Amino acid sequence: MAVEGMTALGAGLAIGLTAMAAAYAEKEIGAAAVGAMAEKEQLFTKGLILTVIPETLVIFGLVVALQILA
Repeated sequence: MAVEGMTALGAGLAIGLTAMAAAYAEKEIGAAAVGAMAEKEQLFTKGLILTVIPETLVIFGLVVALQILA
């Protein structure tokens, strides 16, 4: 019974911490991207791509969480 709870806690931490880290990274990158786009509109595509890249952290966290639960 306690092992199942710790397994669920580990899976929750794996996805929760990676989601919080990705949110922090997106905040920082998004602020910089908006500032760059205010000066030069041609940087919109690069800013959009760089803003989405931290989402891969959450995908990796999800994969780890699913492996913990399997």
